[in-house]
Amino acid sequence: MDQAMQFAEAAVREFLLFRGFTNTLEAFHSDLYSDVGSGFQVGRILDLIFRVHVPSFEAEKLVNLLAFLNSLVAASADVWLQETAKQLECNLKRYYIVHALQRGRADRVLEFFQQHAEGLLRSGDRDWFVWFAIPYVTNPGSDPNFKEYFSSEWSDALELSFRKFLLKIFEGIRLPALLKFGFEESKCVALEKELEQMREVINTKDDEIAYLRRDSPRHGSDPRVKKVVPDYRVSPPVTHIKSPLSSGGSIEERENEGDNEAAAKDEFNPSSTSGDFSESGKSSERTNSSKWRPLLRRNSSIRSTYSGGSQLEKTDFEVSDATNSREKEGEVSQVAIQYQEAFSGHTSPITKCRYSATGAKIAITSVNGTVRILSSDVAVASSQNATISAGAEVLALEWEHLSDRMLLFGTAERNIKAWNVEAKRVVCDLTTEAMFPRVLDLRCSPTDSVFCCAAASETTTPGEGVHGLGYGSLTIWNMRTWKAMTSLQLGHEPPVMTSVCFNDNGKILAAGATDGKIRIFDLRENLPKIGWPAHAGCAVSCVRFGHDQNSVFSLGADGKIFEWSLHNQGQVLHKANASSYCALPSGTLPRHEFAIGSGGRYVLLTSNTTTAPLYKWGSPLTHKNLEHTSVITSVDRHPSLPMFLTGSSDHSIRVTAVG
Repeated sequence: MDQAMQFAEAAVREFLLFRGFTNTLEAFHSDLYSDVGSGFQVGRILDLIFRVHVPSFEAEKLVNLLAFLNSLVAASADVWLQETAKQLECNLKRYYIVHALQRGRADRVLEFFQQHAEGLLRSGDRDWFVWFAIPYVTNPGSDPNFKEYFSSEWSDALELSFRKFLLKIFEGIRLPALLKFGFEESKCVALEKELEQMREVINTKDDEIAYLRRDSPRHGSDPRVKKVVPDYRVSPPVTHIKSPLSSGGSIEERENEGDNEAAAKDEFNPSSTSGDFSESGKSSERTNSSKWRPLLRRNSSIRSTYSGGSQLEKTDFEVSDATNSREKEGEVSQVAIQYQEAFSGHTSPITKCRYSATGAKIAITSVNGTVRILSSDVAVASSQNATISAGAEVLALEWEHLSDRMLLFGTAERNIKAWNVEAKRVVCDLTTEAMFPRVLDLRCSPTDSVFCCAAASETTTPGEGVHGLGYGSLTIWNMRTWKAMTSLQLGHEPPVMTSVCFNDNGKILAAGATDGKIRIFDLRENLPKIGWPAHAGCAVSCVRFGHDQNSVFSLGADGKIFEWSLHNQGQVLHKANASSYCALPSGTLPRHEFAIGSGGRYVLLTSNTTTAPLYKWGSPLTHKNLEHTSVITSVDRHPSLPMFLTGSSDHSIRVTAVG
């Protein structure tokens, strides 16, 4: 920090001299000499206040220093920090007054009031009216209004509280661009060293491969080559073996691929949304294998892997409509598992698990209301790991998409809490309408500081609402002011919205409901644009935008999955039947979900069984893997790597990287 500060100060001096701003340079040197912020060193600031300004009766310098610290907090969205700063500023000024009276300097108190009385009144603290009389009180130390402030315990507690406050604000302070140069340079040097080490490892492996192949003429069948140096440059080839499907049709390809591809490219006509679905996010999902494979190989070398983790268990997925039988085992295409790892520590069933925006962190919730934040790499310890008690069962979990700093979670008892990862505290506690206490889903916009909350009523009255599952609401909240912006229109008898998602530009919102319909909202007008019945006779459990943003995936309570075209309303591009995994009886609020990863090639589902099915989308095959010892309750995918996260009611979380 000191080196970066010196570099920034020297750069400012050089620029001012270059431009000939001599007066500004002189003022800059004067400010440097005074150094109001004391270089953001907590110890120096405490010494200035408690050992210099107050004992020397330097009221003006004390007020200026407090105003400077207040300015650091004013730009923060943390309401707790702002309130704490105001309270501490008030108490430090009272400490100055008490100290002056204890030293018999009532004249200093009168001088302080003459100079700063207006500012004290503008602060809104009506207690100052009582304090204005303190210079005229004969023995203020025994007066009930002031007795507390004359005790040594109060002054000691004030200094300790102020120290903690300074540590908190300096911990999360935003650095200016000049200071970031030094830190970025250090990061670049560290990355270059790491890159050089990886190159050395690759060269060593290349030499080892060359030696083994030269030593063994039949290296293709030599077990040493296979065991010691697997081919980390090329993934195993995928072999498609035809398998007859039952009449129920577990996954059906498009009947006419050419016609459907042409239909998917037609213009999407309703209102002003035509351009939004064509802005695809292809580049964000298509991760070059050369970038992640060496990383996965390196990670797998230092981690313990599960037995049988070299490739997925292979099955045919055949479901009979009459018997709804379980899948048959058979030969299908192979998908390599790079590695698997487990996170433990929860003492109750997992309800949700989510990757952060960068994938560096994961958040996990359980039935008992515990929320945990962990590094996604079990080999890396993080100071930002945390365990939070929500006080009620957590039904919804979502990371802010613009950074890894903010985590939102919603409970079954009207609460939406915002946890600041860097400050390690709840910075906002919101409450939903009393009619809709259950927060079923939370989704943050990928482009703006807003989020959508899907909440539902209690189903205490039998048969109330659509399919007897109650009523719902959709509300858009502002994450800067932490206030509700608008409620989206759902009709006179609004069904429960079970799942919501934004498209990649944050202008379109898709929502699935218990009436079996998918609704598309234009957030520029906050109006529903289109909608269609997606799952006749049953609720929609989960909705997600497709990889190219031109389609919407939906999972119904009947266990069926559809991919819907957004250019041709109601047209099914692909469909699947996973009823043996995630079908639910009628009258049950659906909570199953799925994750789409690896460029849209794979779809992973939660499951009523101990196995989460992983589909290769558009192929008549499913690959059963990611097993737990109990039902699988939540899934998510890494934002940039071909990795999946699974949570189970067996209290465990697993990360799996697929080839």
